[in-house]
Amino acid sequence: MKPYLAAALAILTAASCGRNLKDGEYQLDILTTTDVHGSWFPTSYTDGGQKNSLHSVYTVIREYRDSLGADNIILLDAGDCLQGDNAAYYSNYVDTLSPHLFPRLASYMGYDAIAVGNHDIETGHPVYDRVTAELKAKGIPFLGGNAFSGDKRYFQTYTVLRRGGLKVAVLGYTNPNIKAWLDERLWSGIEFRSLIPLVQEDVDRIRRKEKPDAVIVAVHSGTGDGDGSSLESQGLDLLNTLRGVDFLICGHDHSAITIDRDSISLINAGSRAGRIGHGRLTLSVRDGKVTSRKLETDLIRVRASDADSAMTEYFRSDYENAKAFTVREVGRLDTDLETRASFAGMCPYMNLIHNVCLSSTGADISFAAPLTFNRTIKAGTLIYNDLFTIYPYENQLFTLELTGRQIKDYLEYSYEGWIQTPDSENGNHVLRIRQGADQRSGQENWHFVNRSYNFDSAAGLDYTVDVTAGYGERVRIASLAGGKPFSEDSTYTVAMTSYRASGGGGLLFSGAGLSPEEADSRITGRYEEMRILLYNWLKDNGEFRMASFSDPAIIGQWKFVPESAEALIRNDMELLFGK
Repeated sequence: MKPYLAAALAILTAASCGRNLKDGEYQLDILTTTDVHGSWFPTSYTDGGQKNSLHSVYTVIREYRDSLGADNIILLDAGDCLQGDNAAYYSNYVDTLSPHLFPRLASYMGYDAIAVGNHDIETGHPVYDRVTAELKAKGIPFLGGNAFSGDKRYFQTYTVLRRGGLKVAVLGYTNPNIKAWLDERLWSGIEFRSLIPLVQEDVDRIRRKEKPDAVIVAVHSGTGDGDGSSLESQGLDLLNTLRGVDFLICGHDHSAITIDRDSISLINAGSRAGRIGHGRLTLSVRDGKVTSRKLETDLIRVRASDADSAMTEYFRSDYENAKAFTVREVGRLDTDLETRASFAGMCPYMNLIHNVCLSSTGADISFAAPLTFNRTIKAGTLIYNDLFTIYPYENQLFTLELTGRQIKDYLEYSYEGWIQTPDSENGNHVLRIRQGADQRSGQENWHFVNRSYNFDSAAGLDYTVDVTAGYGERVRIASLAGGKPFSEDSTYTVAMTSYRASGGGGLLFSGAGLSPEEADSRITGRYEEMRILLYNWLKDNGEFRMASFSDPAIIGQWKFVPESAEALIRNDMELLFGK
């Protein structure tokens, strides 16, 4: 573990407990998870393979409790629990009559508190309100102190625990940038406030009221750069400024990291039950005063093969229910879909998504990005699980009115994050990639500089993307699909996800130049979530036929130019994915 030993007596005294402790040594261990994203079961629904899950996490938790005593352990989660896997989807939207699975899992594992994540809010009021009530009934607070309904907090702000002879205050907050990603209907009646200065104000108030011996803050916020520029990622901003807090638990960005600063440490356990964040607080008390205060942090790797057998057996029927839902046949596919092909140009995978967007809405143009990075959906019989691979998130489909100029500017912004002009300084790479250490394996590999789920392409247009041109000059739109005229002065109906329509990725705001209020006023239609639209298409037609989905008169066509770019892109793709 990485230790920090507070050296200045003045700091120790200022941060010491607000009540009299008996003389002696006190030790408190904090174990944390975050961004589990529905990784609830240790076995794949389709091939029986092992995977990281809460069952493997629980093995580590149980070992710590057995070794150190359950009274000396606090178990926390920093959010994004309710979305991202088939079992979560099944509990959220299919079996809505049974008690929700997540509160039962959290209770079995003995979580002390859970912060609300933005993807938890994405499930909608019926789901997270239900989960909040069921968690509360089991004595587990769902914390989101920066979510306000008028002057009142929508979620609980903090809880007080007594562990290891210490009184511990745990405060929890969700991501304040939710409005920029999610349709307002998902969070109606809630205002999400910045964590700064709110968290410090709450810490000061709660320290005065509760007089805790230790304070932990759990936020569903990324680490960030610490320069105050990112509402989405305020972790370092908090770490650099918070006073009177021992541990700051972060999440959201899926980056496993610990950082120690003065009398506070940051812990981010990463994502999908791959690691557990671990913090240890050791206090020495003499003559009723804290004489030393030591913080230690590390990250504990979780092994998929170490799933707790008793827990697995206890929840077996829940697993079987989710599995039965997952493997049921829903239709057929006549062509293999390779999701990674999306980064090199037009491909059947993106044509399928675009076509469903256009046909479901009657829009002139579709914007969509590849949300699955590197998977193959084989031709043949499709099961419901394949729809999760094709479209893994619960994004709704929206339509907006945009001018031709805004459409071009939107696409310019998208490709700027995706490609670059190849030259000797960047190694003649067309794709905007770099080499670095993998978060999970620690091995050096190639990856995109920016988030590939923001790499929107368009359908319903004939256009080229010139990799030799600079930002603002790359996208050249020849016409609408089928040769119909396109004008930058005309207005078109454009289909896009609710995430994008709410400002996700900045393509509408920084790209097309709309304000949040103007973007909202441009919305002309709201449709069901994308996976339901895919499922409905199969119910109506029985099969995804790529020949019809790739008709240029409907889908249009686009490509990277000049032709010499093809070889460079092929080399970049081999760096990213292998030969």
